[in-house]
Amino acid sequence: MTEPLLQVIGLAKRFGALAVTDDLSLDVLPGEMHALIGPNGAGKTTLIGQLTGELKPAAGRIVFRGKDITHLPADRRAQLGLARSFQITSIFDSFTAESNVALAVQAREAHSFRFWTAADTIDRLRAPARQKLQDVGLHRRNDTIASDLSHGEHRQLELAMALATEPKMLLLDEPMAGLGTEESRAMATLLRSLKRDFTILLVEHDMDIVFSLADRISVLVRGRIIASGTPDEIRTHPEVRSAYLGDEDDDDLEIVADVAR
Repeated sequence: MTEPLLQVIGLAKRFGALAVTDDLSLDVLPGEMHALIGPNGAGKTTLIGQLTGELKPAAGRIVFRGKDITHLPADRRAQLGLARSFQITSIFDSFTAESNVALAVQAREAHSFRFWTAADTIDRLRAPARQKLQDVGLHRRNDTIASDLSHGEHRQLELAMALATEPKMLLLDEPMAGLGTEESRAMATLLRSLKRDFTILLVEHDMDIVFSLADRISVLVRGRIIASGTPDEIRTHPEVRSAYLGDEDDDDLEIVADVAR
């Protein structure tokens, strides 16, 4: 049996009396796109924060590539190949798209890291930066100042910066959020292409994207995984249907049409 690339074992996190992560266990297999869905407030972003090292769990373990990373800082996890995109990448608005990605390439090379070096003047950084921009469909915007990019292009740039760290696994936190129709279509195409080359844990509210792209889906409700399985298994799972159909105040009720179909 294939060993998981990422294992979450009995993870727990509380904010005061609220259990945001409640004895949560999750496996992500090499090469799969594993989607994590759930209502607003279910604890999805808190889980991602614990995986990246931004938040410290109260209990449980996180194992990545066979190594216990539960107590490692965020930069060490990134060096091991765990990259998060959307919500944490720092874009410098006054820099060009290429310069932003070049800085990400430079950051990857910790032994030669000089943050304020003019990264876009260093040839060994420019070539990989241009390649990552091409990979995400921004090759025509290399010299565009980041502040002049559209919202969707910002998302693409953030992803290019994540790819510049040469990750083994991508954690994508709601990549479709705030995108228009054309931008959403472009992002869906990009996610489909990334699926061929990367293991991905995807947090997303767009159920069309989730059910069309994910190999497996886990459903998170009140800090607990209530179901994991293939898209077909999740569609017909009685506890999933009950959780969504029984919560009329849930902002994610659009999921019902897909889950209960």
